[in-house]
Amino acid sequence: MSYQEMLFTFLGGLGIFLFGIKYLGDGLQKAAGNRLREILNRFTSTPFRAVLAGIIVTGLIQSSSGTTVLAVGLVSAGFMTLRQAIGVIMGANVGTTVTAFIIGFNLSEYALPIIGAGAILLFFAKRNSLQSIGQILFGFGALFYGLKLMGAAMDPLKDLPQFNDLMISVAHHPVLGVGIGTLLTMVLQSSSATIGILQQLYMQGSVTLGAALPILFGDNIGTTITAIIACLGASVAAKRTAASHVIFNLVGALIFTILLTPFTSVVVFFADRLGLNPAMQLAFAHGLFNLSNLAIQFWFIPQIEMLVKKIVPGSEKNLNIRPVTLSEPLIHASSVMAIEQAKGEIIQMGNYVLSSLKGARKYYHDNKEEWYEDVRQYEEAINQCDIELTEYLVKISATGLSPLESQEQAMLLEFTKDFERIGDHSMNIIRYVEESIALEEKQRAKDKRNKTKTTNNRQTFLLQDEDLERLFDKVLKNIHDALQVLENDDIDLAQKMLYREEEINQLVELLRQKYIKLMTKGEGRAADGVLLIDISSNLERSSDRTLHIAKYFLGNKYNFKYDTSNFHYERPDTPVLDNVVDLKK
Repeated sequence: MSYQEMLFTFLGGLGIFLFGIKYLGDGLQKAAGNRLREILNRFTSTPFRAVLAGIIVTGLIQSSSGTTVLAVGLVSAGFMTLRQAIGVIMGANVGTTVTAFIIGFNLSEYALPIIGAGAILLFFAKRNSLQSIGQILFGFGALFYGLKLMGAAMDPLKDLPQFNDLMISVAHHPVLGVGIGTLLTMVLQSSSATIGILQQLYMQGSVTLGAALPILFGDNIGTTITAIIACLGASVAAKRTAASHVIFNLVGALIFTILLTPFTSVVVFFADRLGLNPAMQLAFAHGLFNLSNLAIQFWFIPQIEMLVKKIVPGSEKNLNIRPVTLSEPLIHASSVMAIEQAKGEIIQMGNYVLSSLKGARKYYHDNKEEWYEDVRQYEEAINQCDIELTEYLVKISATGLSPLESQEQAMLLEFTKDFERIGDHSMNIIRYVEESIALEEKQRAKDKRNKTKTTNNRQTFLLQDEDLERLFDKVLKNIHDALQVLENDDIDLAQKMLYREEEINQLVELLRQKYIKLMTKGEGRAADGVLLIDISSNLERSSDRTLHIAKYFLGNKYNFKYDTSNFHYERPDTPVLDNVVDLKK
């Protein structure tokens, strides 16, 4: 085999292997019901449970990097504390050893039949569960077929003097091996791929155990690069999570590099006693290394937390986002109490919506990344609430409900969707502002090239508009009042919401007419007018969503009649208050 053929075969095998790992993990995730995020979200109340959650999730998705990225996202969104995330990361390092043990069984000879069986299920099975099994089998077979190709490509390496000299150097200088393992995993973005390559080399006799182990230690350091990338531009808490991942793996590699000789002796002892093949020996060493590292550092989680807080200074912003708390046993015990529990979580969801729109307003006035990140985190929490509440309310509907309970369950389901849509409108406002900023920067660059002065930019043209400020205030007030109506059955507030909605509609029309006149006169930019119309439309739709709550309590529960046919909006002379909660009238 020529060098070119070796390279092409190796790269092709590596690509098939990485695809197999990814496809296998996706299939396992589907078979698990796509509840992995919920496992991390709910079952991390103690460090031990956090470790177990990390092991389970990583075993299912076949990627410690994927689990770590999930943990970074949950910490960033406020669903998980830093201490819980450290436990998950420790567990993820143990969970990733599953891949090495799978490779250790060396089923390469059966790779193609396994791929064929998986393809048959993927293309001909009708049930989703069978298709998921087909995906698992296809990924499983691709993993071993990729390993077979890589092994064939690397087999001639053992006859190369340069490669042998390198491996001898690694055996005598373990730090060099750690560096090679770190670099290789950073490039491949997969410690499983690096370990798979190492297992193939060890089986062929191209490397000794003394040279393979330091490279294996370095793999754990290299896998932290994914978490580092994931936390770039994220919150302080997310950066601390990534830092804890680096510290845990770096300290582990350092400890066992120092203890390489006794650790090697332990691996050889158990390999002889258990009769392990070369690939399984490395899998055993990988598992022993990660379990021992966990056993050592598990007791120092508080100290690791303190250390990363010093390494990554700054204050963690607490958005008061908490996991959704819904008890499924309560559904069968008492449907009334289950509905009340769902109602409480919908109110919490509504508070996220209110905070999200406030954040969008702040971002409109002051384009700080902080406000953008707040809205994004609230949107993530709102979507999670929507998913869990919808599932819960659908399960409630399957029980024997009275007509009144059935009506309330259906309305709560509708309110959930209303709040989810308002959250989307907040994100829309953020995106419109981003587009406006990009256009403004483009115009400034153009004016700079042409040496002309930029005029009528968004900062001076729109931000001081009093009618838009009133519109923000009234929509926020309607959301705030809708939550009060939902919590307290306040029909007076519900009636006020209906009249305020007329004010909102007239304000939106007033804004449209105003900016049409300004555009006709040639004052300002067309893009600014479009921005204002888009924002006002999303605010109007957000308010419309709150009316479902008001109309339900006035019409369905109290048979209240209202008439707004003669309503007319006149601009108030009183100043607009900054804090919407203070708008009591």
